[in-house]
Amino acid sequence: MYKVLICDDERDIVSALKIYLEAEGYETLCAHNGQEALDLLAREEVQLVLLDIMMPGLDGIATLSRLRENSNVPVIFLTAKGEDTDKILGLNLGADDYVTKPFNPVELLARVRSQLRRYTQLGAVPPKRSELRAGGICLDDESKTVTLDGEPVSLTPTEYDILRLLLQSPGRVFRPDAIYRTVWREEPFGAESTVAVHIRHLREKLEIDPANPRYIKAVWGQGYKIDAS
Repeated sequence: MYKVLICDDERDIVSALKIYLEAEGYETLCAHNGQEALDLLAREEVQLVLLDIMMPGLDGIATLSRLRENSNVPVIFLTAKGEDTDKILGLNLGADDYVTKPFNPVELLARVRSQLRRYTQLGAVPPKRSELRAGGICLDDESKTVTLDGEPVSLTPTEYDILRLLLQSPGRVFRPDAIYRTVWREEPFGAESTVAVHIRHLREKLEIDPANPRYIKAVWGQGYKIDAS
């Protein structure tokens, strides 16, 4: 019997999903915020996660980022209309699919079956290698170290988390609010200036000429990206 973790701060939605899934023969676990979900995942063997994006405290994006540090369990996001940016960010961070609220139970169950089929047929593939690279930058997420052309670089935890986020999707442009929400795990008030300061510090540590960066580049009016070329 497959076990599915449902995480949503709206208890009516959790109750409805529990009914649909258990009627199909699945076992369910329920959480109402990201930290509860992570605590359950640390104790229980789960084959799939249904994860809401917008939750108080630890939201779905931050929860997924932490989950993907040591698990490749399939994750389907439960999203509201208008959450396109978060949806894309979630897929980049390792979400497998999404369903838009209000959802059709038939569609939801079809997506659950599809992800479980893929997961079980391919097997529980080990998590991706701990090293993330772009040119001379190497981030080892197992040892939590960063090197530049083989030389160690000392980063603050926040700088490290921003760099890891960018390295996970080379070439992908991340808006400041998306970076802030993922790294700080808070709503992005004052995100642009706060993120800009940390990006400047990263450039000072990783770029030969911070004013003309080779790796950490700004895309005018959009955000930041790692240029791996």
